[in-house]
Amino acid sequence: MGKLACIFPGQGSQSVGMGLDLFNAHTAAKQVFEQVDSCAKQTLSKLCFEGPEAELKRTINTQPTILATSLAAWAAYKAAGGLQPDFVAGHSLGEFTALVAAESLSLDDAVLLVKKRAELMEDCAKGAMSAVLGVPAEKLEEVCKEASVVLKREGLSGDESVVIVANFNTRDQLVISGSPTAVAKAGDLAKASGGKVIPLPVGGAFHSPLMVPAAKQFAQSLEQATVADPKTSIVQNFDALPTKSAQEVRSKLTQQMDHAVRWYSSVEYMISQGVDTFVEIGPGKVLVGTIKKIDKNCKLFNVNDAASLQATIDGLKQLVAI
Repeated sequence: MGKLACIFPGQGSQSVGMGLDLFNAHTAAKQVFEQVDSCAKQTLSKLCFEGPEAELKRTINTQPTILATSLAAWAAYKAAGGLQPDFVAGHSLGEFTALVAAESLSLDDAVLLVKKRAELMEDCAKGAMSAVLGVPAEKLEEVCKEASVVLKREGLSGDESVVIVANFNTRDQLVISGSPTAVAKAGDLAKASGGKVIPLPVGGAFHSPLMVPAAKQFAQSLEQATVADPKTSIVQNFDALPTKSAQEVRSKLTQQMDHAVRWYSSVEYMISQGVDTFVEIGPGKVLVGTIKKIDKNCKLFNVNDAASLQATIDGLKQLVAI
């Protein structure tokens, strides 16, 4: 076994019932849910366990509930004797759980920051996002620039013509973000280039320049939080490189909101540093799915309920013994 990375999912991984099995089976997970509820002054655990789905899908609820579930899964993993990772990383929202795992943020600060982040992102100007399959990143970036130029020539304002590649999930699975008009135009151009375009059920232009006002407000909240130098190497979304200082953590967290999520570059960096085993901790299996497409030789585990936790602990023990 080479090096180990623990990774944490972001928005889109939520489902009604998430975390309930861990809550019932592991004291450590139950204690985390209780602490998160107390800090948030909201029964986020009830939303996780019971929904309703319509409320769980709202950004203002999705982000703190995924955080709560991921933190509970991380606590259960540690309590069960899970191996200490060499690297941690998270996809967008998941970066906050990764920072708690790296002991850069406290649980309480992470909860308060994510609640604020979710409020800002829910209240941001109307936007749109679409997944694009089958168009290389360089080509899709050209498509986005072309769409913006065309719309500006048609007389649209700066914000109305904004569209960028916002999520680099795998080399073949990308996401564009911006104004609804610009995302639609770029989507048409991407289809003309042979791509498949799937509009996403979000109302904001996440990880695009349209998030600049929200990022500036979030930076003010971040200044009130206590941030420490990470104790475990964390690869952040902004530049797909490891962060060593608290000052870097603050800067990259703020810039993450209005810049692209460089996920496949983050994964490729960790692999280049000797990581061959990834454990996704939190709801769903979205991230291990992306890693299968990035490098099929990696060993993959996930922790989202009691059974998968035990399978992960047993699997890691076998790898260490080899």
